[in-house]
Amino acid sequence: MSDEIAHDFSPFIKFYKDGRVERLKGNDIVPPSLDLKTGVESTDIVVSAETGLSARLYIPKTAINTSQKLPLLVYFHGGGFCIETAFSPTYHDYLNSLAASANIVVVSVDYRRAPEHPLPIAYDDSWAVLKWISSHFEQTGPSEWLNSNADLKRVFFAGDSAGANIAHNMAMRVGLSEEELRIKLVGSVLVHPYFGGKEPIGAEVKMEAGFKAWTESFWRLACPSTTGLDDPLINPAEDPNLEKLGGEKLLVCVAEKDFLRERGWYYSELVRKRGWGGIVEVLEAKEENHVFHLFNPSCENAIAMLKRISSFIS
Repeated sequence: MSDEIAHDFSPFIKFYKDGRVERLKGNDIVPPSLDLKTGVESTDIVVSAETGLSARLYIPKTAINTSQKLPLLVYFHGGGFCIETAFSPTYHDYLNSLAASANIVVVSVDYRRAPEHPLPIAYDDSWAVLKWISSHFEQTGPSEWLNSNADLKRVFFAGDSAGANIAHNMAMRVGLSEEELRIKLVGSVLVHPYFGGKEPIGAEVKMEAGFKAWTESFWRLACPSTTGLDDPLINPAEDPNLEKLGGEKLLVCVAEKDFLRERGWYYSELVRKRGWGGIVEVLEAKEENHVFHLFNPSCENAIAMLKRISSFIS
């Protein structure tokens, strides 16, 4: 085994020359449970035994064993496509809170991660989960919670950072796909979305060249088949079909001190300019950094954001 490092993205992940990958964050997992604080119950399901693709489902306990239909949120976790899982305490706690606050059913997708499973695998896994969800349309799918309590005519996508990128790309697939998904996508919530572009925009002009190179090389490691930072997968401005984005409404959350702030604002303006017919809302958290709400969920801005997302969905 060689200890020679090929790429060092500390404090997140290291890539060694012998092909090994060392994840420095997002390795902890917690089991599904009834969360006493929020009254939300969770369970894990396997979507594909062949690939190991799985998801964690959340439901307010009060809805179990009733025929009450709740909006369904499909959530894609962040972590640069490389770290974190749907089972990490960070996302488990956040989605317990969101399911309770919005009174919704949540499916949190545990897509396979780069670099062992390079993009577009995470996108394809996420699409496979959407197809699995749509198998519950006639209330005969494998999950009793989805059969009984998920309203597939009120579906939302959401994610943070790389997960927001996945949410956008899934909404694009819904808008463009000839393959009928038997779900109705109402809207998407993109929190601090991971987008980029070859040309700097706004305050990005002042960013150090080294940081831009770091961002590009990270993207290339996650998506080796990419054409670069102007790939439509990471730069929606380069997508000629942007106006066909699925859904009727969009909430983009940005943070004032986030290195991705400009991209979030740019995306929201772009969607409007391209003639997408839906409603676009932007929520900016002042004085906050990237995914602050996950690391400091009890702060004033995180609570305000949770309320705004909840009202947007419900």
